[in-house]
Amino acid sequence: MNNITIGQYVPGTSWIYRMDPRIKIFLVIGLMVLLFLIPNIYVMLGALALFAVMYLTTGVPILKFLKGMKPILFLVTFTFILQTIYNQTGRLLYTFNFQIGLYQTLMIVGIVLLYFFTKKYIPLKFIYLLIAFVSCFAVQLIKFESFVWADYNYKIYEDGILKGSFFFIRIVLMLGITSLLTFTTMNTDINNGLEWLLNPLKYIKVPVGMISMMFSLTLRFIPTLVDETRKIMKAQASRGVDFNEGSLKQKISQIVSLLVPMFVTSFKKADDLANAMEARGYVVGAKRTKLDLLKFHLVDYVSMVVFCLMIAGVVFARIYL
Repeated sequence: MNNITIGQYVPGTSWIYRMDPRIKIFLVIGLMVLLFLIPNIYVMLGALALFAVMYLTTGVPILKFLKGMKPILFLVTFTFILQTIYNQTGRLLYTFNFQIGLYQTLMIVGIVLLYFFTKKYIPLKFIYLLIAFVSCFAVQLIKFESFVWADYNYKIYEDGILKGSFFFIRIVLMLGITSLLTFTTMNTDINNGLEWLLNPLKYIKVPVGMISMMFSLTLRFIPTLVDETRKIMKAQASRGVDFNEGSLKQKISQIVSLLVPMFVTSFKKADDLANAMEARGYVVGAKRTKLDLLKFHLVDYVSMVVFCLMIAGVVFARIYL
């Protein structure tokens, strides 16, 4: 729960905070599309370097981004491994001999059991899991001639590494770009910017104001619900509930004990929010005025020029590289 950073606004005064929210939302969408047009790993590395420079100049703590990466770490690692397995072209880099036999199975089962019985005593569980994972592969370095059931050669090729790195960087950049939007833009600004961008849909009777309001409230409630969930888990832990241990039946009952108060809290907060909005004169579908009018600044025009140059660079790379 501590690693969910979506929707958390980080106060700051750097250049990205002075950008118009309409430009921010447009650039996020444009950059997401641009990531899928990048043709090869070398252009993707250039995009990663550009993003690193941009992120470091925003003043947003790097730990915020790293915490947000933790929930998708398994996804990006699995994607990388999958690409190295199925891309068997290019220059051969390494051949990994993989044996399946009695002794290997017993050692791997022993490592897994040791991990599950000792992980509650280890403070850094992720590092401990990584050590256990690497240990299971290290067992394959020990070769046995007897009781071997199967013998495989796993070959790592250059194209597999490049393709895996390509998708790894793309996922990281997608998360980083969307995180920058929520880190540096307040929910009210996101609401106003999204409503302005969707304004042409009003001509076909699309409730743009309601859609943008729902989107901004969703972003606003994510950190709130995460904080409430953390409080409920601590309250349950003080009553003897351990969410990390127990059988499958016990884990199901523990999840139920967490979900019920979560639903009750969510409905209560939604009701309080609806009452507060009505008390301030909010009427669904009514025309609303803005206290703060959006206005483009120099940094917005410079950002659009840089974005156009990036588009030109990607188009050039797709044609000539």
